[in-house]
Amino acid sequence: MGLSQRVEGIVVKGWKIASGLATENPFGGSTIKMQIQLFKELGLDLSGCYPGTLNVSIAPRTRTILVREPNYCGLKWHPDLTEDFFIFKCRLCFRGVCYDGWVYHPDKSKGARHQHKQDTFEILAPLIPGITYRDTVVLILDPNEIRIE
Repeated sequence: MGLSQRVEGIVVKGWKIASGLATENPFGGSTIKMQIQLFKELGLDLSGCYPGTLNVSIAPRTRTILVREPNYCGLKWHPDLTEDFFIFKCRLCFRGVCYDGWVYHPDKSKGARHQHKQDTFEILAPLIPGITYRDTVVLILDPNEIRIE
């Protein structure tokens, strides 16, 4: 089926841990920068993405990941943390321009603390000119990977 499911969302503030811009960051920098080479070694090239995530709320709707197992497992991206990830292709459309990107979802089943609600996506994408908090975007997703309710 591919990327055929569309959902509108609003850009919201996150914890700024992924970008490394948080004032209190337990990892000391951008977690995406720390992970990007490890993903590349596993065949996923994220070098065209901004080293941080764009948080998109689809509230009051929610999302459910349909894939049972993470597709990137055992990434030891920090001396104190090995993590699994669900990462799926997506498109993010803003002001009539669509960008190729990725839904980025660390598997929080191990109790990691920066977990998003079921109404928020973390998106990896290129730097998008002019985008800011409270902007409306459209996500285009694969309905075989993620269900919107």
